[in-house]
Amino acid sequence: MTDQLGGEGPARPIGPNPRGPYDEKDAPDDNVRRLDLRSIRIPVPAWGEFLVDMAPDDSIVRLVHWQTPLGRFTVTAYAAPSSNGLWEQVIPELMDGLRQDCRTVRREPGSWGDEVAATMGDRALRFVGIDGPGWMLRGAMLAPPATVQHSASALRDLLRGTVVARGADELPDRTLLPMQLPPEMAARIPGVPKDEAGLRSFGVL
Repeated sequence: MTDQLGGEGPARPIGPNPRGPYDEKDAPDDNVRRLDLRSIRIPVPAWGEFLVDMAPDDSIVRLVHWQTPLGRFTVTAYAAPSSNGLWEQVIPELMDGLRQDCRTVRREPGSWGDEVAATMGDRALRFVGIDGPGWMLRGAMLAPPATVQHSASALRDLLRGTVVARGADELPDRTLLPMQLPPEMAARIPGVPKDEAGLRSFGVL
């Protein structure tokens, strides 16, 4: 089955080019609609709600999520050695941390190397890491077990279409690359209330 993003009914691919994710210098001209968050440009799913976790003073974007019918997806990028290989270092640490709260934690082969799959309560978790030139892209999924295969495929497609803009700043390895909302979204922040988890919802973009 082709990795796709979608909701009910036939899944919808995010773009025709399966070779991503992309470094900024190799970004394709593929007409895929992407949300520009400065360090990452994420494809906009056909269905979903965009959630933002801001610092208490609203000065910094800490995390962004897509809430879709297939689950919640989170994409982040980190500074990494130019020689790559950071994801393989992160996997054991990630698994150790997950074992504190998860019933099962395991490695599984994936599109870019091993992935980490876990079960926490009644939800399935999956983490996918991809090493790039001076960066590591990480995707996380929280989904119902009944949709886990489709949700994992959707996560891979989301990552496959993402563009990473590492920038020239000197940053320690494993530093989260800074994210910034587009001006039109940042201007709306004061008027968008937080939910119980402290997230602001921008609805379907």
